Amino acid sequence: MEHWCDHPKGASPLGYLAMLRYESRGVWRDVAGAGALARALIEAGAPVNGEPGEKETPLITAASYGDAEVAQALITAGADLEATAADDAGGVPGGTALLHAAVFGATDVLDVLVSAGARAHSIEEAAATGDISGWLRPDTPPQARVRALVMAADHQRLEAIDELLAAGTPIDANDEVWGRQALRVAAQNARVASVEHLLARSADPNVRDPQHQHTALEWSQRARESVTDGRAHDRVEAILRAATALTRKHACGASVVEAGVGECFVRPHSPGDDREHQSAATPASVDHQPHRSSLP
Repeated sequence: MEHWCDHPKGASPLGYLAMLRYESRGVWRDVAGAGALARALIEAGAPVNGEPGEKETPLITAASYGDAEVAQALITAGADLEATAADDAGGVPGGTALLHAAVFGATDVLDVLVSAGARAHSIEEAAATGDISGWLRPDTPPQARVRALVMAADHQRLEAIDELLAAGTPIDANDEVWGRQALRVAAQNARVASVEHLLARSADPNVRDPQHQHTALEWSQRARESVTDGRAHDRVEAILRAATALTRKHACGASVVEAGVGECFVRPHSPGDDREHQSAATPASVDHQPHRSSLP
């Protein structure tokens, strides 16, 4: 437990409990009874907002690692919903528990936080919660909209996806800050509903990330190595393979549309066939699902 970036002196019992979903081998799994153990620790006197000097509260840690049961136990005991991580914390410096849950794809924790009254402080956070009312305005920066679309896709907030697209957010654009893109993030994190939803709205499954040149399908294949149950990835990959087949192009410029296994027809190319894919400038970092590692 020593030398962890956010717990240089070792994690407190509640902080340690909040991290148990992540194994040092890089595998995520649910931990039975974590909520009950959190309640027992609190009843025994463990400080609900953490020990002095810790860079983040146990609630922020639970949000980062996606443990909704521990988060609920902490909230019930009075954890500070608006506490922020230290400026030199290893997760999201200066971020609240809600922002950590949004960034790290912890939808279950996000829902617990919102139900308890946690507030969004940006359109990106609002999109992660599924409610962008009052956030999407004519002067909302284009890149903030792109990041919001990625958040909505990661948390399967389908109505927010539609609102952002209707406002002109480019569906295939990259986030210039983190290099993330809606379809790739949804595929990597096995968000089946979002993958289907984005493809139905003309997201291009052939778009590759600027750094590694991987498609959404390839990101899903890579990500399954860190999960214990790959069934959702199986569904995502089947959907993406079908979508990729539908968008294949003949070298001559005619579009091939497969109607079924071993069956396809060719339709003439027309000027309106190709949707212009708007993308952001090449980001500095690769499209990926952020995660909290317990390793030094």
